[in-house]
Parts: sequence; structure tokens; C-alpha cells
Amino acid sequence: MKYKNLILTILMLVIIFPSIAYAYLDAGTGSYILQLILAAFFGGLFAIKLFWNKIKNIFRNIFSGKKDNNIEN
Repeated sequence: MKYKNLILTILMLVIIFPSIAYAYLDAGTGSYILQLILAAFFGGLFAIKLFWNKIKNIFRNIFSGKKDNNIEN
């Protein structure tokens, strides 16, 4: 049973990832991928900026060991 799952997994990987791919990457593909990476990075920075006080209070409560009753919503 153990080897059956292994053989099935290897067979599926061989079918999914062929050795030869006749594909074309457009010239704009690299810039599109770069835009996606930059958008995710700056979106994450904006989310951190937006919730910075809440994040700071959470870590302050964790490391100080006492509860802070005036956490902003």
C-alpha cells in the first residue's frame, strides 16, 4: 500500500510536468510578474502601516505579561 501511493505520486508528477514544453513567454511577462511581486510587497507594507498600533499593542501585551485595557478598535 505504501509503494502504491509513491508510484501513483510519481506517475502524476510525470504527467503534470512534461519534459518538453512548446511554450512562448511574451516580452511583457517579466514585467507583469515584477508588478505582481511589487504590488504584494507594497500592499503588505500598507497593511502593516494601517494596523501598526494594533500590532504594537499585541506584542506589548505578549512581552509585558499584563493586559492593556485601552486597546483601540
